[in-house]
Amino acid sequence: MTNDLTARTCLWFNDQALPAAEFYCSILPDSRIEKVSHYPEGQEMAEQGSVMVVAFTLAGTPYLALNGGSHFVLDEAVSIAIETRDQAETDRLWAALADGGGREGRCGWLKDRFGLSWQVVPRRAVELLDGPASTQVWRALMTMDRIVIAELETAARGS
Repeated sequence: MTNDLTARTCLWFNDQALPAAEFYCSILPDSRIEKVSHYPEGQEMAEQGSVMVVAFTLAGTPYLALNGGSHFVLDEAVSIAIETRDQAETDRLWAALADGGGREGRCGWLKDRFGLSWQVVPRRAVELLDGPASTQVWRALMTMDRIVIAELETAARGS
């Protein structure tokens, strides 16, 4: 049986779907805008011709961004998790997502300027949390906003 279905997470924005999708695609490799749909004539949700839905791919994963008005807002119940290769990539993505009005949170979480929550987690942090010193690593992680691999490795060594 052939599967011709595509599952996409839909992110609800008031009116910033296209700028948000463009920004996200600009900071993550293997990302692109696929299609932009506009509100048609004869509907009452938004101005005719304004952006309605943006289909895009982030790091190979498909998403939709909908300009649906102020009925709903993004919150921490949904986030995009990024597993980074190293500290430099972690720092670059953290800075980009926090720029322009983002808000940093604990343990690698932050909200970008559009209100979307992200988790920026280095692969090494995941490895250390699965290792024999997971309790010490967890305690160190709980004190951080942006995750610092060297501090987690120090905690794992017991220093």
